[in-house]
Amino acid sequence: MSIRKPILAALALSVVAGHVQAADDIVVYSSRIDELIKPVFDKYTAKTGVNIKFITDKEAPLMARLKAEGANTPADILITVDAGNLWQAEQMGILQPLNSEKIKANIPAQYRSSTDGWTGLSLRARTIVYSTDRVEPKELSTYEALADENWDGRLCLRTSKKVYNQSLTATLIETHGAEKTEKLVKGWINNLATDVFSDDTALLEAINAGQCDVGIVNTYYFGRLHKQNPDLKVKLFWPNQDDRGVHVNLSGAGITKYAPHADEARKLLEWMTTDEAQSIFAGVNQEFPANPGVAPSEEVAAWGEFKADTIPVEVAGKRQAEAIRLMDRAGWR
Repeated sequence: MSIRKPILAALALSVVAGHVQAADDIVVYSSRIDELIKPVFDKYTAKTGVNIKFITDKEAPLMARLKAEGANTPADILITVDAGNLWQAEQMGILQPLNSEKIKANIPAQYRSSTDGWTGLSLRARTIVYSTDRVEPKELSTYEALADENWDGRLCLRTSKKVYNQSLTATLIETHGAEKTEKLVKGWINNLATDVFSDDTALLEAINAGQCDVGIVNTYYFGRLHKQNPDLKVKLFWPNQDDRGVHVNLSGAGITKYAPHADEARKLLEWMTTDEAQSIFAGVNQEFPANPGVAPSEEVAAWGEFKADTIPVEVAGKRQAEAIRLMDRAGWR
């Protein structure tokens, strides 16, 4: 009995999320869809022999779950999209410092937490898209110019409920201040051709169908749709190239505060910032590598080079609540 009890206790502790977990498994909570991260994890397992189990859900439920589980969590890593979400996770106290010189060497400071709580893994630009039938590129210039009268009844936007637009607005507040940004956002709303869309794909399809002429989307949505429909009559435009540059956000990750395998989790994240992993992680979703030494995929590179905004992306989180209130006042639903 004295031998059996410890064995039974160990078996009980190894049961995680309805399955038996090996003692050396890394557990990841991820808001990214399975097919975007599985190729990366499979490669790491093949290289190291370390198994990775991942649970996929929306970011809010995953963060709430980590908070509720506390020291009993099986999760070692949280992967999610948008710096606003990563900043929120850090504020909730569910992440620990990365403590990795390798990550600092591979990922620029603007794409990492200033307090070392998380790192970016891939980048996406939230940029302007336009109809190739009804808009000349020379008509376009900046995000701000989309509030001008010549775009009256021609603009499409995604809902303000999505964090991507909240982060864009947050960085505009950081650049222009709240008063000017609210005036700008009201100009966008006044120029809408139709109600806001639930997702970027629907917005792109609306431009292609002639429902509106211009919009703002994340680049990878364009990449996905263009791959399905090479004859898509929509193109990307890089705004603000004569001043601050294009708004860039990211997907990223942090080590959970009570990670059972923190050292192994750190090794995985370090590898995910290397050339080999960055090419897979960014390429599979048509994103840009967060490591500047890694070239984007041929398809992404074909979109052309651009100057990116140098504002640290964690501003998206710091000003998120302010941005949401401003968007609500401006009538962005």
